[in-house]
This record gives sequence, C-alpha cells and structure tokens, in this order.
Amino acid sequence: MTSSKPTKNIPSPADAARAGSYARFIPREELGGFAAWTPGDIAGGPTPQANVQRRATDNAPKVDVAAQLVEQMRAARQSGYQDGYRDGLVALDAFKQSFAAQTTAQVGTLMQSLGAELDGLQQDMARTLAISATHLARQIVRSELAARPELIAQVAHEAIDTLLLSAKHITLRVHPDDHGFVAQGAAEVLAARGARLLADSALQRGGCLVESDIGVIDASLETRWRRAAASLGCDEGWSEADTEAPA
Repeated sequence: MTSSKPTKNIPSPADAARAGSYARFIPREELGGFAAWTPGDIAGGPTPQANVQRRATDNAPKVDVAAQLVEQMRAARQSGYQDGYRDGLVALDAFKQSFAAQTTAQVGTLMQSLGAELDGLQQDMARTLAISATHLARQIVRSELAARPELIAQVAHEAIDTLLLSAKHITLRVHPDDHGFVAQGAAEVLAARGARLLADSALQRGGCLVESDIGVIDASLETRWRRAAASLGCDEGWSEADTEAPA
C-alpha cells in the first residue's frame, strides 16, 4: 500500500552549492549605483523620473562657491566704480557751473567798480586840467594887460555896445590908470551914446562898469574871469586868494 504523505523536495548537493554562492554580503563600496526596482525596468520601459533626477544630480559638476563669491565681488566693485564715476561727473559739472556763475558775478562786480573808478579818475583829471588851464590863462591875461594896457578901450567899447539903444544916462567907470586909454580909444562910442567917463579906484585895471537907466553891465576883470573859468567847469577867482590849487 502506497503512502500518500507528501515528501519534501531536498535539493541536490549541486543545487545547494549553487544557492550558497549567491548568499554573499556585498559591501556598499562595491556598488557603483543602485535604484529602486520598478516593473518598468524589466521590459526596457521608461525610467522613473526620480531616478533620472537623482542620476542627473549625481553627474552634475560641483559648484565652486569661492569662484562665485569672487565673481560677485568683482561685479559689485565694477558697479560701484561706475556709479561713483557717474556721480563724480555730475558733481564736477555742477561745480563748473557754480564756479562759472560765481566768476562771472565777480568779474561783473570788478568791472563795475573799475568803471566807477575810471569815471572818477577821468573827472578828477578833467577838473585838474581845467584848473591848470585857468591858472595858465590868468597868467597870460595879466601879462597881456601889463604889456598892452590900451586893450581896456576895446573892453569899454564892447560893454557900451551891449546896452540897448534906448538906454540913457550912461556912465562908464574905469580904473584911474585906464582912464586915458579909454578916453582916447573909445572916444567915438562915448560920444555917440552920450556916455560919461569916470575914474573909479574901486575897479581893477583891465575892467569897467557901465551904468544906465535900464541896467548895469559888469565888465570888471573879476566878473569876466569867473565867467570864462565857469565855461571850463571851474570856480576860479581872479585874485590869488581865490585860486584853487590843482590836485
């Protein structure tokens, strides 16, 4: 009678030896790469995305942090230099404009001051020249009167002619030393106008005074000289006491 008790499959010695050869522990250092197995790996299907990313990360070159820092510092330095250069140009342009405006204002003020000083100097020079001219002219007139005292007759003649023809009671006063020259040189005009000739020691030589019923003609040497000096812008008297010394 045959027994139905199941029997155990006992592997043959050869099978046992083959199975034992694949039971060895593999160290980590001997593993070149590993990944979780998925069914798609058997039939050559697509590799999972996680494995692809992990392999790409493993194969990517390592980033040189020091080189990045150096490059960032170089870029920051270049940017700072450009900003500083630009700001410097703006500041320089503003300074040039301010300096030009300040210089123009100073030059304008200097020119105005110089113009005022020149105007004052010209006025002083003109006044000094006029005073000097009057002094010289006075000396010439005095010399001329001393050399030609008969000129008083012409002065008297012109003074009488200044009166209107309607003037009456005409009197001509002259210095006693000039009386003879006037009586001889202006005799015709005195007779024509019916004028009297009188000697007056209060008058200076070279001048005369004409009196009439309608007015007085002052042809004294002092008055005539002041009029001539006034035309030159000077207030110069005939006597030395009234003389203004030039600057």
